[in-house]
Amino acid sequence: MRLWRWVLLLVVVAALAAFGWHWVAEDPGYVLLRMRGWRVETTVVAAIVILLLTWALLSLLWRSLRWPFGAFSRRHRRLSQQRLGEGLVALIEGRHGDAERDLNRAARLASLRGPALLACAEAASRRGEYGRALESLDQAAQAAPQAARVLRARLLRREGKPAAALALLAPESDKGTLTPGGWRELALAALESGDLRRARAALEPLHKSGALGGRAYATLEAQVLAATLHAAPDGAALNTLWSRLPKVQRRVPAVIDAYARRASAFGLVLPAMDEVESALRREWSPRLIETYGTLVGDDVEARLRRAEGWLDAHPNDASLLLTLGRMCVRLKLWGKAHQYLQRSLALAPSPTAWEVLGDAFAGPGDAAQAQRCYRNALAFGRGEAVTPLVQRTPPGQPDTQPIAIEARDVHGVPRLRE
Repeated sequence: MRLWRWVLLLVVVAALAAFGWHWVAEDPGYVLLRMRGWRVETTVVAAIVILLLTWALLSLLWRSLRWPFGAFSRRHRRLSQQRLGEGLVALIEGRHGDAERDLNRAARLASLRGPALLACAEAASRRGEYGRALESLDQAAQAAPQAARVLRARLLRREGKPAAALALLAPESDKGTLTPGGWRELALAALESGDLRRARAALEPLHKSGALGGRAYATLEAQVLAATLHAAPDGAALNTLWSRLPKVQRRVPAVIDAYARRASAFGLVLPAMDEVESALRREWSPRLIETYGTLVGDDVEARLRRAEGWLDAHPNDASLLLTLGRMCVRLKLWGKAHQYLQRSLALAPSPTAWEVLGDAFAGPGDAAQAQRCYRNALAFGRGEAVTPLVQRTPPGQPDTQPIAIEARDVHGVPRLRE
């Protein structure tokens, strides 16, 4: 198809050229130039050709004259671009001193001044040279004011001054002219400084910009919403805030976790249970199942039976086993608590599991094992080695503790070992 178009175009051009030449050949025109006794006669076509050739020769002569003078500027531009590249590579590699040196040199070229100074400020900040970073930002603000403002807010937040970063970005946020990076810094600064209203207001423009990936935005959104729920002053305000959240946000596990824990603190146990159980029916979440075991209330036996029913479909979920062990401790079912908690530790050791196992030993009065578990909880939290428990199997009785972990699919059907 494209070949036929080119052929058709060439035919049309050839036809126009033929008709044009025939039209010019009939009357080529006449040009007379007379000056100080000189007399030049020619046709219009020849005059146009002479003018074009003269213009081409003059352009070539002008470029030839300018070439020696432009060689220095071309070399300067090439070296500046090379230094910018080397400075960025050094910044990524962690050679911040080299990066700052190369980027300062690259900033001498006007076209590279903005990005080079911004990267130089980042390098100085990573070196701990906060004053030099601010100096570079002051210079970069002349070439890239918005980018310099966002980076300055980021440096302020890193220095533990989120309120100053928020005050820097607030005027532009009120006008709605912040860049995507500015909205993200505004949300983080507002979150750290406790201005949750501004943090929530920054989510919508940030989501519309699409600057953050889906996972990064979901994490930030969950942090902001969870902090907002935790800051609710009473149960009525908490329920009002929860009811105003969009349905999509009320299905985020971290947000449900924050609501359930805050509602339980206000004595709203049933609404908290309903939200957690509804979420677990929709999608299994180890985080929510652990929350399920920490909620207060007098219906622990009913919750234990319900959670043990989930064990068929999730036999190797360490969070579920930890929840079962915690509820058994509350019901003083010490034997079952030991089984659940030791299996949870075999699957995924954690300080919390060691601590709850210590409670399970402390309840019936085994102080030595309880102290060992508490020490293991502290050691595990510090990244140190834990001390194995003393297995007290009666003489002549085999050790019946499981040595293999059963694996099942999402429907509870056991999988064959490969």
